[in-house]
Amino acid sequence: MKILSYILSPIFVLVFFLFLIIFHPLQWLSLNLFGHKAHARMVAALNFCLVKSMLIIGVPIRLINKYKIPENTSVIFVSNHQSTFDIPPIGWFFRKQHPKFVAKIELGKGIPSVSFNLRNGGAALINRKDPKQAISELVRFSKKIHEEKWGAIIFPEGTRSRNGEPKKFAINGLKVITKYNKEGYIVPLTINNSWKVFKYGKFPLGLGSPITITTHEPIKISSLPFEELLEKTEKVIKEHIK
Repeated sequence: MKILSYILSPIFVLVFFLFLIIFHPLQWLSLNLFGHKAHARMVAALNFCLVKSMLIIGVPIRLINKYKIPENTSVIFVSNHQSTFDIPPIGWFFRKQHPKFVAKIELGKGIPSVSFNLRNGGAALINRKDPKQAISELVRFSKKIHEEKWGAIIFPEGTRSRNGEPKKFAINGLKVITKYNKEGYIVPLTINNSWKVFKYGKFPLGLGSPITITTHEPIKISSLPFEELLEKTEKVIKEHIK
């Protein structure tokens, strides 16, 4: 299997980055010629292509969703974080909620398509070394999510789990977002197996481990004090990590 991985990994990496390069000018054109809605559709198309490219290394991605996602309100998707490959499927599967990510500021430069979308698509770019900037950016982001009734995506672990084992959830980011979106909902997500793509390290990539994203029951933000809301969200996410 590992020998096959040495053959398929370069092909996958080439295809993956080709999509990023191709969609970079397409994003620019869609945003500048047709506006934010056209740009959002282009980003959704990019995410679809990135998700399907995973099939090259034998990694299908499946959404398990037994619940109706609330409409006409802000939705905060809270998820564990296992790899880079968590991001395109969340962007694709929940495209109707216009998902916007909370991301570290370093990702806002240097990555074709990804950096452009983060800078221009409504994301929050957080400087972890500057608490004042981070809070200010989160407040701006949270108000925008509320105003536009968008979906926010946050990984409270802060960094990826290298072996699938969840880390302790940080409080500040989610606390700020919920403060400005009291009438909205938290939708907990559990991601399984995406860490296995990097089980050998950065190269070669792990083959044939299907990724699943499981949606849990939406929680009305105003229904619980924040501490209980965080505890309930963290518990349901971690209980379903396999």
